[in-house]
Amino acid sequence: MIYQIKQSELPKKLWSLIDAALRGEPVFIERDDKALVQLIPLKQMLHPRKAGSAKGMVKMADDFDALLDDFAAYMP
Repeated sequence: MIYQIKQSELPKKLWSLIDAALRGEPVFIERDDKALVQLIPLKQMLHPRKAGSAKGMVKMADDFDALLDDFAAYMP
């Protein structure tokens, strides 16, 4: 079922619309018979991110900051 609701009806039906969106049902909020917003649930992360969890997985070249010969003409 697709839910289409006028902006003026939103305050009294908000939580039922949120529940519908969480069930995967399309929810659109309209003004002047034009859809303005689609209500979609946020994706839940499987596990929280942890700072430093990718440490040692990325290798930067020793000359990463070195100037490229191709740009020599543009350098002062």
